[in-house]
Amino acid sequence: MTETDLSASLAREDACRYLAACYYQPEAAFAEEKVFQSLLDAVALVDANLIPYARQLGAEFVRARTEDLLLDYTRLFLGPMQILAKPYGSVWLEESKTLMGDTTMAVIELYQEGGFEIDEEFRELPDHIAVELEFLYLLIFQENEARSSGNVERLNAVADLKARFLDQHLGRLVGPFTEAVKDSAESVFYRQLAELTALFVGRERAASALR
Repeated sequence: MTETDLSASLAREDACRYLAACYYQPEAAFAEEKVFQSLLDAVALVDANLIPYARQLGAEFVRARTEDLLLDYTRLFLGPMQILAKPYGSVWLEESKTLMGDTTMAVIELYQEGGFEIDEEFRELPDHIAVELEFLYLLIFQENEARSSGNVERLNAVADLKARFLDQHLGRLVGPFTEAVKDSAESVFYRQLAELTALFVGRERAASALR
């Protein structure tokens, strides 16, 4: 692996981690912690086609009032009446659109296989979009570790797990979920986040299929 390839692989970890963070409640600390600049720096090393989306995402966060983003976040993902873009895998993967369905149990099994534990204080469902993105981050991290150490058996096992996760879960739900966000969001910020998420996950799924 060349130095450029290594930098891109490490940047994929960061991009995925920062994307996941964007699906939590928006707050001023996002800017203070340079979440969007870090995301832009990461995607610039991953794929130049992602740069405009990441750049506008950060610009829109600065432009919008935090209160307005919080209102849109609540409308989209929380309710209290109708949730416009439910951020749970089972809603998009099961005909009944129920929460904690068979697909939720299946993704929990994949989490366990990958050694992924959800914090006991986390109050969302295990197939929340942010959690699935964090699991993808872990799998990319594990792939990079195995590749760096030359552990081919470990690399193949993690790559297989990642391919199954993307084919059966995140890669399938990301399309309809992000379309719902784009259709329902009042803020440009969340429309840009949806676009960037769909492109990034689609890129990871395509790469896994070619391996």
